Amino acid sequence: MFFNSFHFAIFLPIVFLLYWFIANKSKNYQNYILILASYYFYSCWDWRFLFLLVFSTLLDYFSAIQIEKSTNPLSRKFWLWLCVSINIGFLGVFKYYNFFATSFSELLQSVGFNSSPLLLKVILPVGISFYTFHGLSYIIDIYFKRIKSEKNFVDYSLFVSYFPLLVAGPIERATHLLPQLKVNREFNFEKAKEGIYQIIWGLVKKVVIADTCANYANAIFDNYNSMNSLSLILGAIYFAFQIYGDFSGYSDIALGTSKLFGIDLLKNFNYPYFSRDIGEFWRKWHISLTTWFRDYLYIPLGGSKGSKWMKVRNTFIIFLVSGFWHGASWTFIAWGFINALYFIPLLLLNRNRKNIDDFSLGFNLESIRTLFNILITFSITCFAWIFFRARSISDAFQYIKRLFENRIFTEQYFSIERYNYEILGLIIIFVLVEWNNRAKIEPISGKYSWLKLGLCLAAILTLGVFSDYKEFIYFQF
Repeated sequence: MFFNSFHFAIFLPIVFLLYWFIANKSKNYQNYILILASYYFYSCWDWRFLFLLVFSTLLDYFSAIQIEKSTNPLSRKFWLWLCVSINIGFLGVFKYYNFFATSFSELLQSVGFNSSPLLLKVILPVGISFYTFHGLSYIIDIYFKRIKSEKNFVDYSLFVSYFPLLVAGPIERATHLLPQLKVNREFNFEKAKEGIYQIIWGLVKKVVIADTCANYANAIFDNYNSMNSLSLILGAIYFAFQIYGDFSGYSDIALGTSKLFGIDLLKNFNYPYFSRDIGEFWRKWHISLTTWFRDYLYIPLGGSKGSKWMKVRNTFIIFLVSGFWHGASWTFIAWGFINALYFIPLLLLNRNRKNIDDFSLGFNLESIRTLFNILITFSITCFAWIFFRARSISDAFQYIKRLFENRIFTEQYFSIERYNYEILGLIIIFVLVEWNNRAKIEPISGKYSWLKLGLCLAAILTLGVFSDYKEFIYFQF
């Protein structure tokens, strides 16, 4: 079930009415409604994979209880590693087995051995990377005694499978979400209105920005051999806005939907394309994943403590693992590697935490320097996105080679019967709106909210006709 589908437009009001008008007497009843809705939501993708979700939930639930009540350190470690190994094992089989099998076969062939790998003909269960990480953070926090194990199975099941975040995040922490599921929730009109506005702005990002940019990005990346340098540059920019509009749009819809039920989720994006260096970018992009890797991998490895070699090693590990988390392909690993290269100079010069303050632009030299830094950061981010979007490492290098060798900067007419003018104008308007609303909870609130709401709905309905309900990019991760 897509957030940008007619199915969801019917599903959400029904759950909302049941939640507030039928089950409003008790938080237990409300949680029952949400857990049933979540399982139905997930089963709409493929009901056969419900067993994975339920199994992972049961495994984490009982393992956490065993860890907490065990007094023997060996017993605690046994339950921890059993749970972690099985969770990672499922993720590895469904998401990474074919990649490793194919890569190993290609390695053997490169040294003269004939090899025919045995591949699994299975589809990737949607959301497996996200709900697996929900459970892993919970079990690790239990092991290190940061929280107590949850004894109410329904409450814990809802934490893992809560439908707004189930298939594409944000990656929640038990310390943040579980306490909200254990208290009575009363309807708050202002919060619900805020949630509706955030849902609509998320749909604008997805339907108006991401899906429109996708038409151009696909036309350029799929035909890069016939594109000139200007079009190849624009292709990287279009994909940058496609993936931002797509993923941050999903997060906005998830956060807004959850507010309708009186539950707050973690903020996942904070205007990352206005970052002044790559360190600031990674503090503002996919925040829940970045902080997950920081807390459960980077810091346990030693973080930024120790020698320079240790700092460099840990940085490369965190970015390579982050790239591999996104998908079983060398292109994602290359994307992570490039971002590590961007980050290393900041780390070695102790400048990775420099730009943590809020800022504004004015008519002065400092603002010019800030704007220049923003443009440079955005440019190198777009360059890295080429590897993220390309079908293969070879395609990425050929794309970049043609970009630098062609050196023709004239307007091209695409097979989608469009020039670049329309989409560039749309992107500029979007950037100006984003810049103007950085300090707001969501862009539609404030003065003339009904006018802005009407314009957003008109844009969604107008361009949504041509979007074909494209699925969200991060569903594949």
